[in-house]
Amino acid sequence: MAKNKRRRERAAPEPVVEQVDGGLAELIPDRDRPRGRTLLIDGAPQSHVDLDDPSHLDFAYQRRLGHIADLAAPQGQPVQVLHLGGGAFTLARYVAATRPRSTQQIVEVDAALVQLVRRELPLDANARIRVRSVDARAGLAKIADDWADLLIADVFSGARTPAHLTSTEFLDDVRRVLKPGGFYAANIADGPPLAYLRGQIATAAAVFPDLALAADPAVLRGRRFGNAVLLGSDRTLPLAELTRRIATDPHPGRVEHGRELADFTGGAAVVTDAGAKPSPEPPPSVFK
Repeated sequence: MAKNKRRRERAAPEPVVEQVDGGLAELIPDRDRPRGRTLLIDGAPQSHVDLDDPSHLDFAYQRRLGHIADLAAPQGQPVQVLHLGGGAFTLARYVAATRPRSTQQIVEVDAALVQLVRRELPLDANARIRVRSVDARAGLAKIADDWADLLIADVFSGARTPAHLTSTEFLDDVRRVLKPGGFYAANIADGPPLAYLRGQIATAAAVFPDLALAADPAVLRGRRFGNAVLLGSDRTLPLAELTRRIATDPHPGRVEHGRELADFTGGAAVVTDAGAKPSPEPPPSVFK
């Protein structure tokens, strides 16, 4: 029995640790999922992947992005998706699993990270996913007009979103790439007093006619640092279904829209390239 135990211990997957362009990358095995891995960069959790079940989304903010992907088009219909920020390609894998025959592009500036993920967490060979290692805004500029049904912005340099991805000029190019009726979804990280988040909502409101924000209630109340998902479109958003899905998640969230969202924004100024700043540095306690 002792020998069998030692064999099991030897067979257990080990973390993979490599230096990439953006810092120290770690792929940590999931104790509950044999082929599940969590990607960390400099200790900050970036994404989670289960190669046996790509439709599984472990992080709360990724589940919210998954709900948006589900509502971007009728169930099962192939879509065209642009991902700004790759991480471990979690959302691209999710769309490929839930919407076969979809066409997707990932823009991830960290070429070494892309190589690591491709080697350790290979994509399904049948998935129509293209990965380009360029800056997110430069990659966005090369996408054709009216190409994407869904554009997901989940870009972090370390644990901060770069300043040039926070402005109206950036969102004007996002709007150009989206098809009429397409969805823009952004992962935004902030903490008290939520000045950055409010500024991002005001900036998106200058570009998109309809907006919604989904987050943990404690984050929205300014009680802790965390992630919020901002959704924008030029069509009326499916609020009732989005709210139902997010409220029934394992980690329930709240959706703000309309007057409540405007009140939450509190008259924050629109961000332009001239005054753009990166998202705030998370406090060290966030990742402990």
